[in-house]
Amino acid sequence: MKKKFSIYMVNGVERLLTPALLEAIQYFPAVSLVGPRQVGKTTLAHHLAAGLPKPTLYLDLERTEDQARLGDRPAWLLEQYTDHTVVLDEIQRMPQLFPQLRALIDDHRVPGRFILLGSASPDLLAQSGETLAGRICFLELTPFLRTEVADTPYQTHWFRGGFPEPFLMDSDRIRTQWYRSFIQSYVERDLPLLGKLGVSVTASLLSRLLRMLTTIQGALLNYSMLAGSLGVSVTTVRNYIDLLEEAFIVRRLEPYFVNIGKRLTKSPKFYLRDSGLLHHLLNLASPDALLLHAQVGASWEGYVIEQIINQLADNVTPYFYRTQQGAELDLVLVRGNAPILAVEVKLSNSPTLSRGVTIAQEDMGGVPLLVVTPSAGDYPFRPGIRVVDINTIWPRLAAEGLLRTAPN
Repeated sequence: MKKKFSIYMVNGVERLLTPALLEAIQYFPAVSLVGPRQVGKTTLAHHLAAGLPKPTLYLDLERTEDQARLGDRPAWLLEQYTDHTVVLDEIQRMPQLFPQLRALIDDHRVPGRFILLGSASPDLLAQSGETLAGRICFLELTPFLRTEVADTPYQTHWFRGGFPEPFLMDSDRIRTQWYRSFIQSYVERDLPLLGKLGVSVTASLLSRLLRMLTTIQGALLNYSMLAGSLGVSVTTVRNYIDLLEEAFIVRRLEPYFVNIGKRLTKSPKFYLRDSGLLHHLLNLASPDALLLHAQVGASWEGYVIEQIINQLADNVTPYFYRTQQGAELDLVLVRGNAPILAVEVKLSNSPTLSRGVTIAQEDMGGVPLLVVTPSAGDYPFRPGIRVVDINTIWPRLAAEGLLRTAPN
């Protein structure tokens, strides 16, 4: 499978994941493209299928007719398409397929035999992890990234978020309706059905928790506080946040422990991953309303951090750093056991740094620090510290070998 692809544009946007997806299809019998609903997994799969060297069979496991087509003997049907690339959409709907896929792959192991598309699900991850190890490659398709829509003003991307449909909508009213429908269909309907075995998930409680979480964007995660506010147990809150994280709706950023002599924060920081979803939950109707909101700084911090993390190389792990004395860095990028780069996010284009940032950088052994602003350009701040912005940071990260795919 050495066919070269020269067109990576999907809906007018070049998806940076495409080269990695094509490479995986050349080497792995099964490739799983995961991510939240409405992020463009099916669209990307259909787009690539036209250029694959083998014919494609597409089955949507949410459609009753496709389920009926598989019937009681799905392995028998799939055996008839050994010369195809079989795309199984919403694979988490039929986790019982995974053992049969393993047997099919072992009987006829060739690259690019199956492409599995799934809205994030504990069932998907657990079943495939147990039965397809060594046969499958997982890739996450995120909402549009800043580098994918670099021709759009950053303010537009920040406010609208990266889900393709609302990002491309010019109507604020229709965008609001889209996010409302997304929450109702994905968060309130689908996720409770995809919860962990043995854990009861109530749609109304999940929705209430999601809205409450907007108040702690960029803050330390306190399960006891959330449980007390909702009137439920800490275990319930943990299970619900686990589910939201496995659905790629929220992110828990873990602290980095570098100096055992320091009293360090041990709780993770919390972020809603898509800025557009955050702004909808905050009832923000316009970019101007966002700039006047108390959460604007936390929103900007989460937006920048999400853009960076989603493009990191596989051997780079993101953390934050904070001591109980107040020394803090928003993001620490670690390769192996060594911090390579630190990031501090500032909403001002004339940033100032607190003494706590300086102390934290010293704790890290003087690791280089980038201060990310909205549009301040790129210039040295002081030795070991450089000011960049949401558009100029990417060559700096690429130069350190921190990005999965260097943007053009």
